[in-house]
Amino acid sequence: MAGMNASVLVLGSVNRDLIAHAPRLPLPGETLRGHHFVSSLGGKGANQAVAAARLGAQVRLIARVGRLDGGEELLAALRREGVDVTRCQQPDAESPGVALIVVGADSGENQIVTVAGSNATLRAESLDSLPLSGVQWLVAQQELPIEALDAAFRHARAAGGRVLLNAAPFREEARRLLPLVDVLVVNEGEAAALLGAPVSAPVVADAAERLLALGPRAVLISLGSAGVQWQDGKQRLHRPARQVRAVDTVGAGDTLVGALVTALGEGHAIDAALDFAQAAAAWAVSRPGVQAAMPRRAELDAWRGAEA
Repeated sequence: MAGMNASVLVLGSVNRDLIAHAPRLPLPGETLRGHHFVSSLGGKGANQAVAAARLGAQVRLIARVGRLDGGEELLAALRREGVDVTRCQQPDAESPGVALIVVGADSGENQIVTVAGSNATLRAESLDSLPLSGVQWLVAQQELPIEALDAAFRHARAAGGRVLLNAAPFREEARRLLPLVDVLVVNEGEAAALLGAPVSAPVVADAAERLLALGPRAVLISLGSAGVQWQDGKQRLHRPARQVRAVDTVGAGDTLVGALVTALGEGHAIDAALDFAQAAAAWAVSRPGVQAAMPRRAELDAWRGAEA
């Protein structure tokens, strides 16, 4: 893939991830002995920013990262990844968000509990002067106050930018954002929550059509090992997942989002952009960790070229 560098503004959460790897996911009330632990930069906003930056996009992050409990360390980690954090707010008396994550070695699946911390105090009025000049895509998730997302989406659209919303984690009140969204990205569970009915591969095209009726201009449903479904009112595309051994699925969706906006920002058509995003996600799930598993552009291009 070649083309101009994508210009992406990510509005999202920054957390400290506390990740325990166990033989499997624990049952309710059960204590398991884990075999590996790591503390690292996380949060869906930070993850998607890093994913896009590693793949060649010019990325700026808008976030609220408290200075207490190592908040400055998280911003330093983002700087090392090439993410512009100059517009991140740093309140002195607040702590960053935290995510407690358990990964089961038998399946690569995970359980996550988050505490919002300073992410919850980002106010809509603080987003009146977003750095939107030249930005192609505003990318957001649902770990921030809905009022802040609403304000940012309206500013972006007024400035001629496009908006991608990853509706994760699901929040009922976010429905009102959908008419402001150019691309809605959801997994099966989030799609089912929005539609009030189960979503699976056999009925995914119908589910995507129903999601389009809620207001977004395009919908991408991630089906895990069954691939992805794209619909935008003009075309329906299904892309199967690449066949890899899943080691750790934490962050796969964030990698998919970062790769997708990078490819679209470079001017690639949606079919090529989906292939690129699927490859990036496959790379990520086949390796342990969250950001540690996200591919860099040279290695992803080499891997894809070797498969061709």
